[in-house]
Amino acid sequence: MRTTYRMRAGRFLGILAAGLIILGVAAVVWALGLPGAVVSVFGTLGGLIVLAGLWILARPPLVARLRDRELEVRGVRTPWTDITEVGRVETTHGEAVVLRTKYPDQPVLVPISWLAPGRATELETALRDKLNAVHGYTIWDGTAPDDNGSAE
Repeated sequence: MRTTYRMRAGRFLGILAAGLIILGVAAVVWALGLPGAVVSVFGTLGGLIVLAGLWILARPPLVARLRDRELEVRGVRTPWTDITEVGRVETTHGEAVVLRTKYPDQPVLVPISWLAPGRATELETALRDKLNAVHGYTIWDGTAPDDNGSAE
């Protein structure tokens, strides 16, 4: 099983906008009659930035990747067996999904504002399901277990 969560594409609209602005500057420079070398520099630079912006919008950077044996968050891999709890926490950058590990000073944070709307809850559910599977937990359905006749 392999699930990926990418950054919200809207965070990168500024790159595309910057490229379009530079292309606009190239048009103004051309309209003013400045040398072709200046126009071509602005045009090439603007075009490359627009292409980069379109590429990033089409394929935003990865925030988290859930693998069978480990979790990768922003390039840092953590084995599932090292993760003890999933929750939410308030940070200076807003709310985040926090993964507490066996090492108290090494929590893993995934800022919710980085994810597309609705994906944070989906990520939390997937993380909890994976942790339950790894640690052998099952979701309690509110009923008592079957009586197997043994004294407690």
